[in-house]
Amino acid sequence: MSAIRDRRLLLWSAAWTVAALAGLGLTSAVIPNPVFGRSVPPEPFAYLVWLVSAPLMGVLAATYVVPATSTVGAAALGPTPGLAEAVPATPAAVATGMRGGVTARDGSLLGTVAGLGAFLAIGCPLCNKVVLVALGASGAMSIWAPLQPIVGAASVALLAGTVVWRLRRRAAGDVCAVPQQAH
Repeated sequence: MSAIRDRRLLLWSAAWTVAALAGLGLTSAVIPNPVFGRSVPPEPFAYLVWLVSAPLMGVLAATYVVPATSTVGAAALGPTPGLAEAVPATPAAVATGMRGGVTARDGSLLGTVAGLGAFLAIGCPLCNKVVLVALGASGAMSIWAPLQPIVGAASVALLAGTVVWRLRRRAAGDVCAVPQQAH
């Protein structure tokens, strides 16, 4: 809980949540707008996935933007498996994602997959060009549309898991450094 007591983290989480709500809502036309449209009206699950995933995306994005201020709780949580212990990152290690021979994991891949899953889950099944080309219009409605709630639930679960993992690492002080701007 100490990881979410940081006021800056909460403010950035709110800002990213608004961005995620607007970005997902407008591009998937859950929020009606003149630029993007839908052939099929949003199902109730689409609103649920949209409203649950946006705050999770907001908190997740904030963990990448706001540097951790405290390492309280590091001993209580124990070591995080798979992370190098205070080994300096060389340019080659940074380029390959390796630190001291161990792959550095920051949750960005899971967060990206989960965000894409949320977008696909709330989008119009007939507006998804990949699905439309692969399955046709009838396949999009009979095969893809019934899978969208499952994709939405999986994406929310992945987002929630990634947020918990990032906050736990943040509380333990086991986070990647946020680049500082030169003054």
